[in-house]
Amino acid sequence: MNASRKLLAPSLSADLALDTVSVVRHSGLVNADRSPSVDAPLSQALIGSWELTSRIDRTAAGEPLVDPTLGTDPIALLIYDAAGHFAAQFMKRDRSQAVESTVATVSQNNSRAQGGYDAYFGTYTTDDENSTVTQVLSGALSHENVGQTLTREMDVVGDDLTIQLETVAATGEPITRTLRWRRVG
Repeated sequence: MNASRKLLAPSLSADLALDTVSVVRHSGLVNADRSPSVDAPLSQALIGSWELTSRIDRTAAGEPLVDPTLGTDPIALLIYDAAGHFAAQFMKRDRSQAVESTVATVSQNNSRAQGGYDAYFGTYTTDDENSTVTQVLSGALSHENVGQTLTREMDVVGDDLTIQLETVAATGEPITRTLRWRRVG
């Protein structure tokens, strides 16, 4: 076999490598490690389970801002399936003390966490040309988020997903939130 990228068919055993043949599974092209090909569009590369590695909020001046509900280092899981469904859960890493649930400014492009936790699910569509994902929340921890539509800029490089959005902090201050994720499934 030559040095070109090796692709595996998911239904074949791991010892049967195909040389420079693209094999399509329900979520798109896959490499030998079962991650989508680097050439896959966002709509295919996004499919999978993602674990949060960092979540950073910055003010318009570029200063970091700590989210009082989820903290500086929340844990989270994000799942996108091939049928257009998604689910997201976020939790403050240390919930040993009660987190005050404040009535925060409701953002048109964000959900509201309560007690150190946030969760929502629904359907999504991708715009490969603009690298955006639009999510419609069918269910959410905070009742005011049910039915909300959220659009996010997303970029997948290998097993790394970056999401960036403009929103507001609990204080009402405009912020840019950057979330970095690692593929776990």
